[in-house]
Amino acid sequence: MSSQGGWQRVARRIRVPLGFAFALIYLWLAHPSILTIGIGCVVVALGLAVRAAASGQLKKNEALATSGPYSYTRNPLYLGSILIAVGFAIAARSPWIWLVLLVFFVAVYVPVIRSEEAFLRSKFPDFELYARQVPRILPRWSGESVTSQFSRELYLKHREYNALIGAAMIMLAIAVKMLMVRNA
Repeated sequence: MSSQGGWQRVARRIRVPLGFAFALIYLWLAHPSILTIGIGCVVVALGLAVRAAASGQLKKNEALATSGPYSYTRNPLYLGSILIAVGFAIAARSPWIWLVLLVFFVAVYVPVIRSEEAFLRSKFPDFELYARQVPRILPRWSGESVTSQFSRELYLKHREYNALIGAAMIMLAIAVKMLMVRNA
């Protein structure tokens, strides 16, 4: 087994716990303002919407998702996560947050995406053609209307509402921090 394969496995396992640890560091380093929280909330909401739309399409390990948001990017869940992270970085108004997010993405998400793509290549013969037609992260807008059926059941099955709850809690915490610093 290559060291890259080993790190990919570790990265898959630690990404969520590291996210929680990062939340604490985030709150400590953040210097929000009303304006940055407002702009950050809009970007976070966009990221949550992308994740929700993707989650409502995904039949993990059963079928290759290629419609809806998956027709524009192979990784709409990660695109949504990136938008959420950017929204939080805007809200925090801290260059250190941007640096930590960049390192986190390169060290954790890039290997995870590669690992997941290797799995999809082995499981779904159509993945190679799909990968040639649809970009990995940044969406390509084809101008075509790609209709798909959103499934509330899939959204709930994947527990995507946890992203909404977590985002709301962190935004509330950063707003409280801003108010506490103002009133100190």
